[in-house]
Amino acid sequence: MNLHTPAHWADYELIDSGNGEKLERFGKYVLIRPEPQALWQPSLATGEWESAAHARFVRDSAKSRQRTGANDGWKSTAKMPPSWTIGYQSHTLHLQFKLAFTTFGHVGIFPEQANNWEYMAKNIKNWKSGSKVLNLFAYTGGASLVARAMGCEVAHVDAVRNMITWAGENQQLSRLDGIRWVVEDALKFATREAQRGRKYQGILLDPPAYGRGPDGEKWVLEEGLPLLLLQCAKLLESTQSLVILNLYSMGLSPRVAANLLTSHFGERDVEYGELAVDSRSGLALPLGSFARFCRQAK
Repeated sequence: MNLHTPAHWADYELIDSGNGEKLERFGKYVLIRPEPQALWQPSLATGEWESAAHARFVRDSAKSRQRTGANDGWKSTAKMPPSWTIGYQSHTLHLQFKLAFTTFGHVGIFPEQANNWEYMAKNIKNWKSGSKVLNLFAYTGGASLVARAMGCEVAHVDAVRNMITWAGENQQLSRLDGIRWVVEDALKFATREAQRGRKYQGILLDPPAYGRGPDGEKWVLEEGLPLLLLQCAKLLESTQSLVILNLYSMGLSPRVAANLLTSHFGERDVEYGELAVDSRSGLALPLGSFARFCRQAK
């Protein structure tokens, strides 16, 4: 098992974490957000957190990151715009993202995913132009932008129309085009694509623990993911293909993710571990499990 942290963020920084929260910089704005796994003591004093922060997401009781209560919400300590942009740049990627406050305490990006972005860029840069990539539970489109920047045809699937709109704004900010936007339940879409005999070189999955489809379809990770992977196995090309699975549900280890890919895709050479971000204090904050593999053409 490996612990992977992103190496190319200039517009994002984890300043500190502890006492169930994290202190982060997104561009020029510093935010305090809940983080259930940060059970340790923070490195900085409470006053240093409060003086640095422009806004804080307050949670009225201990809940998972997917659920909010009636009194949850953002409390601004300084004047902030309704949205702002940050950039991500590495040797191969030059992306721009719109950020804004959401009712779940998110801001439109998961910075730890940059490690998966670089994995994708490295492995698909030599694929033929027009190779097809399917991004399920695609949120605001970070991975979709990467695949499109590498010349792939991308189907971006999310059940929330507002997230599709947001992803479209990120596409424009990043000076890309041509992504196919699909407002659909992930399992329904994958099943329909499999029935049509469609094939994809890349499949990306970032499922929540709980969720609802556009027609009220109920998603529970432990029930839905095996069924979804069964359909994805029918969609994946047998050679020159890539799969990335993220699991944010607390209690599911990286080995679970690896076993799921091995059992459904027959792939034995699966890389798995935790995605994390380093802080100024030197403590790495784990933020989810992943498993992934890439088959190159022979």
